[in-house]
Amino acid sequence: MRSGGWRPGGDVAARPFSSSRGMKPAPLLLTALLAACGGGGDEGAGGGAVNAPGPRAFTLVTSVAASGLDQPMFATAPAGDARLFVVERPGRIVIVQGGTRSGTPFLDISARVGTTGEGGLLSMAFDPQYALNGFFFVYFTEPTGDIAIERFRVSAGNPDLADPAPLRILTIPHRAFSNHKGGLVRFGPDGFLYLGTGDGGGGGDPLGNAQDLDSLLGKLLRIDVRNSSAAAPYAIPSANPFVGQPNRRGEIWAYGLRNPWRYAFDAPTGRLYIADVGQDRIEEVDVNPADSAGLNYGWNVMEGSSCLGATPCNRTGITLPVLEYAHDANGGCSITGGFVYRGSAIPEIQGRYFYSDLCSGWLRSFVFSGGVATDPRQFIASMGTVISFGEDGQKELYVLTDAGQVLRIDREFR
Repeated sequence: MRSGGWRPGGDVAARPFSSSRGMKPAPLLLTALLAACGGGGDEGAGGGAVNAPGPRAFTLVTSVAASGLDQPMFATAPAGDARLFVVERPGRIVIVQGGTRSGTPFLDISARVGTTGEGGLLSMAFDPQYALNGFFFVYFTEPTGDIAIERFRVSAGNPDLADPAPLRILTIPHRAFSNHKGGLVRFGPDGFLYLGTGDGGGGGDPLGNAQDLDSLLGKLLRIDVRNSSAAAPYAIPSANPFVGQPNRRGEIWAYGLRNPWRYAFDAPTGRLYIADVGQDRIEEVDVNPADSAGLNYGWNVMEGSSCLGATPCNRTGITLPVLEYAHDANGGCSITGGFVYRGSAIPEIQGRYFYSDLCSGWLRSFVFSGGVATDPRQFIASMGTVISFGEDGQKELYVLTDAGQVLRIDREFR
């Protein structure tokens, strides 16, 4: 899967998992120590104190939150909501509650979704004002291969069912190759909608999209959808770095990305974490202030912190990753970015950023402090073929696998 952000039906065998509740937990590589002061974050943004007489050993484990899903791609929920909304690649969003999958989809747009290559219904995002306006947004690919962003609304009479009438927000042509579709739509702490697009596919970015400011591919886009209408689906925020320039440059927030399959905002610290999928050698995580506009993350001049092809290369103006790992026996092949943990169930890991890899399936984590990735740990040796992470309405973490499962990340004391 070195050519893209995920691969359905790949050659990594799905591994069975058992719940940690009364059954043998998933294999662990590392036992973490619980300090009385909590587990992570910097500059006062990490977890609070833990009332414990001293360090206690614990492990992170996974438990099955849902199974029998059809290629789950993403999981999310409105803030405080007890339900978990799971995006299925063929074009459905289903609700999981109490371990049970809803019989009727919350939304079904499968008739309009193309699943060739790395396409499909890839993510959703609830409007920050969802409790008031009922809006949510989806990121999917059409049968043509083009990327589409649409807005929907929950039905007036049933909170478990969406109105199927869409409002088209944005269409991005993507027809040359079937991979590198990006896939995440997400609201930032500033209230604007962000979209992570792949470079258009093909090895080495043959079309040169990632460094081309006249292309919306290989970018992180930022748009204002607060007053969307059919006549004006979105506005361009005035602080966008290329606002007022021609050829839709105004939508661009950052560029030089290969395939940012998953990224995350950490509101307490005001940081943006981007897990950008590498090509043949290196996977990377970029961390910068979320309000840093116009950053160039280097692709296709660089892969991670190394020059791609020609050596030396011109690194002028390029923002380098804070963490990278190689494609080797102990590494993997394709990074799957997660979240900075901000839940309350596991205070020991507050402020830690979690990520995995499609091929290796481990659970790794670090704390970003002093401008660098610190305290790197591997908590779980393998969780299977990890497609994505998810986060519920209480900020607890989940892992989605190609075995059709949603796994919740839990803790066991030893």
